[in-house]
Amino acid sequence: MAAKLRKGDKVVMLAGKDKGKEGTIASVDPKAGKAIVDGLNMAIRHTRQSQTEQGGRLPKALPVELSNLALLDANGKPTRVGFRMEGDKKVRFAKTTGDVIDA
Repeated sequence: MAAKLRKGDKVVMLAGKDKGKEGTIASVDPKAGKAIVDGLNMAIRHTRQSQTEQGGRLPKALPVELSNLALLDANGKPTRVGFRMEGDKKVRFAKTTGDVIDA
């Protein structure tokens, strides 16, 4: 199945403690159906100090279910993602506006 959400997409959280907040996808794990979004679903991780890195209580973004994320269209509204063929290329488009997401 093609990826509806990809790294670099601007998304909004639909459920959870950060509902309504926006962020950019840092990485996607399609096998687990989860994504890491910068600034969303943050947790404090206690890390031991090493020679290269300062230790302490560091905030870390935890994975979010893909079903709890919605892509933002050109107008800044949450939208679902569809696929269509343009010529011989398969492209993603926003269901609300019909605009192509991939250039």
